Amino acid sequence: MSSHSNQPENQSQRRVPRRVLVTGGAGFIGSHLVDTLLARGDDVCVIDNLSTGRRGNLPIGDAHLRLISAPVSVALGSLAKSDSFDEVYHLAAAVGVRLVIDDPIGSIETNVTQTAALLAFVAERCAGASVLIASSSEVYGKSERVPFREDDDVTYGPTTKARWSYAASKAIDEYLALAYAQQRGLRTVIARFFNTVGPRQVGQYGMVLPRFVESALKGEALKVHGDGKQTRCFCDVRDVAALLPRMMSNPACVGQVFNVGSDRSISIIELAETVKRVLSSASEIEMLPYEDAFTRGFEDLRRREPDLTRLRRVVGFEPSRTLEVTIRDIAAEMLSRQTVSRTAPAEGRPC
Repeated sequence: MSSHSNQPENQSQRRVPRRVLVTGGAGFIGSHLVDTLLARGDDVCVIDNLSTGRRGNLPIGDAHLRLISAPVSVALGSLAKSDSFDEVYHLAAAVGVRLVIDDPIGSIETNVTQTAALLAFVAERCAGASVLIASSSEVYGKSERVPFREDDDVTYGPTTKARWSYAASKAIDEYLALAYAQQRGLRTVIARFFNTVGPRQVGQYGMVLPRFVESALKGEALKVHGDGKQTRCFCDVRDVAALLPRMMSNPACVGQVFNVGSDRSISIIELAETVKRVLSSASEIEMLPYEDAFTRGFEDLRRREPDLTRLRRVVGFEPSRTLEVTIRDIAAEMLSRQTVSRTAPAEGRPC
């Protein structure tokens, strides 16, 4: 046995916690990422204006968690000069087709100006930090080439259709992040999310799976937009949250764009039927024309499927949770949240 075995651990050998910033960290994907980072032993600072995120998504009271409730640019301005971070995950963004259509100005400004502020902050204050920019499969626009590959051309509709403003704004985010990587040497990784789903997601902003689950639990009709034959690929948020730190720590990911999600495709009508089956729901399925759900002339893609070749080659990612497991867990979390909301006292005004 080594003569040093009973000596106290050398202070220099102890792991210094990573300092991590997560914007949008009280949101759906962000809060699951925060759980992953805290479990890893990191000190996590969350910036979230709580417009779509929820304080209840976070383990408030954890000594390694700090929450700043403000827009990204305002929160960054409030940080002390000594505040710096080793990793930055920028997940703050406008979410959902419904929100983009209802508030195009806010959506565009959130996606572009807040990302610009974040990138400038990291470049100036966080020497050597890695930053992950959350992008979206919407960037591909209405491209007809399937599956979508990261270096494909993109096609958008006219600027008179607000529906495409989200795609264009997320593309600007990518251009800006890659420009910082090229000009300022920022260690940037871009993740294009494809239909991430799971517990804590809400259907309020047009997200299809939580909408279906909520309706099935209430015994209400599951409203399928269009003819329901459009196909999507759904990936559990917990698989995605575990993946993102792996991407950040992999040098081969720096300066690259990656599709992130599942490539197992299912039609929306089949998704509705699956939700009914898994939850043993007697709800009916109701077909709803796009113009009734959104606006006249609304354009949607028939197929949205990622090519995951690059992600598999570089990171070795494979989703581990089935759609059925995700549906059950969404339902369980919704029911639990409803129980808490009925029994909890009214929350005071946030400080």
